[in-house]
Amino acid sequence: MPANKTSKADNQPEFTSLPDLASERLGGAVIAANDEFFAPKENLIRATPPEWREGEYTERGKWMDGWETRRRRSPGFDWAIVRLGRPGIVRGVVIDTSYFTGNYPEHASIDACTIDNSPALDRVTGGEVRWEPVLPKSPLKGDTRNFFKTAADKRYTHLRLSIFPDGGVARLRVHGQVMPDEKVFAEGREVDLAALENGGLVIGASDMHYGNPQNLIMPGRSTHMGDGWETRRRRGPGHDWTIIQLARRGTINRIEMDTDHFKGNAPGKCMLEFTDAGAGDFNAGKAAWNALLPETSVEPHARHSWDVASGAATHVRLNIYPDGGVARLRLFGRAQG
Repeated sequence: MPANKTSKADNQPEFTSLPDLASERLGGAVIAANDEFFAPKENLIRATPPEWREGEYTERGKWMDGWETRRRRSPGFDWAIVRLGRPGIVRGVVIDTSYFTGNYPEHASIDACTIDNSPALDRVTGGEVRWEPVLPKSPLKGDTRNFFKTAADKRYTHLRLSIFPDGGVARLRVHGQVMPDEKVFAEGREVDLAALENGGLVIGASDMHYGNPQNLIMPGRSTHMGDGWETRRRRGPGHDWTIIQLARRGTINRIEMDTDHFKGNAPGKCMLEFTDAGAGDFNAGKAAWNALLPETSVEPHARHSWDVASGAATHVRLNIYPDGGVARLRLFGRAQG
């Protein structure tokens, strides 16, 4: 299955701008594999890029940063099962074979299923689960990132990566849209409408030179300066901005913004706006933006909180003046119908 068209900015498929549903930071885990003789299954979803260690060996062979099975001497294939950190619709996958040159699989496929309520492992690996194809058996190249767009349109909780016949995969990225349990948005319950884990999504930004704006809505506090959204130094007029599509249409009553780790490069000021785009395609240029927080001074390496009141909102735009970095943004409110 061919990868989809690439963005001009980084020559990667557009689906890679979506969150990695299998990410450890979202709670993803590799829960089973039929074989992991040379390298453990947990490496598949490590957040860091794969690395090479020249001349390093273990008691079983060459140290490899990935999941690697033994050489198969009988018919069949190898597999690993991933519990997604958040359930969602899979839009594309990246099967990364970095540093696997003579030991990568010739082909791979991915199947998916939906099992809620933390099922027992034997249920997931047993025959009662109905697996549905997400990626058909497809050829792989060695020592490269293999991009595949998928045609999935259902909510899934688990994936099964199958490799043919055996070999090693460095990383698996599963890009898609989070689809949380609707109980999160129960009537009257305050919830972070921007949170990625609830289905929020950053859909645009003026600049992301030093940090991906999706970091703004990741769970927990940032771990370092690179774990936030940071723009390049602005040398002309104007300011930077990013737009968040809320998890659900709702009203916002509290903003929390964290500039943790941004000590000499936090914005001088910020301002937030909201709009109610309703159904259909969103056009930021044609949207009617309303002030949510007026232009307000920002402190470096600090947590900020403001009580606000919005009308119905589907999108929020964070404007920073003139540039800089923000670690996290939380938009607490209540979902509406």
